[in-house]
Amino acid sequence: IKSSDDVSRVLQLSTLGNVMRFPKGTKGPLVVVESPRAPYAEAYRNLRTNLQFSLAVDAAAALVVTSAEPNEGKSTTIANLATVMAQAGKRVILVDTDLRRPTQHQFFGAPAEPGLTDVFLNEQTLDEVIRETAVPNLHLLPCGKLPPNPAELLASPWMDKLVAQLKERYDIVLFDSPPILPVTDAVLLASKTQHLLWVISAGGTRSDALRRAKEGLAQVEAKVLGVVLNRMSSGSGYGYYYY
Repeated sequence: IKSSDDVSRVLQLSTLGNVMRFPKGTKGPLVVVESPRAPYAEAYRNLRTNLQFSLAVDAAAALVVTSAEPNEGKSTTIANLATVMAQAGKRVILVDTDLRRPTQHQFFGAPAEPGLTDVFLNEQTLDEVIRETAVPNLHLLPCGKLPPNPAELLASPWMDKLVAQLKERYDIVLFDSPPILPVTDAVLLASKTQHLLWVISAGGTRSDALRRAKEGLAQVEAKVLGVVLNRMSSGSGYGYYYY
């Protein structure tokens, strides 16, 4: 998959954002903070705008961000998306529900514990584990202790209650989820939020993998709002000619 046309042909989905590959020497994953004037930072703001149209149409307040396979950049995408949404004045919480390989606490310089799983175990309250970040309006709910059975936790009625609670507190709730194909976590989460944003590594994701991932999502009634084409080569995508 290399272009928006490929996305439309293979998945029958719209491309909401094109993010170019970060250049060598980029300091960290939060490029919208470190290099706010760079083209790839502007791409996340363009993604925010396009996504807001979709969210407004569907009245969605919570969505899962995931990919078909590992190492496609979904965690970096959601971290930057959460940041630009908060910068636009939205009350945002980023929930790390990648309970196998969590990374959001590292991105925002916070401890991984206590977090979501500690609330599940009744060892902490929600207010005790939600953390402020250096970005105004953006809160982080880290993963907490890694559980032996992530899928069972995510499928539980407790998770439904958590999604409802967070939607009452925040304008937008973003869930960082494991990839679709290796485990069932993303599908289970999408059944709770009813909305999903799909990150695809341009030139790195095969169409057959995307078709299999789409079949997995068909098991639930979640709507895929659109696709982020990530790691595009310099000069690719509809936004970069402005620079």
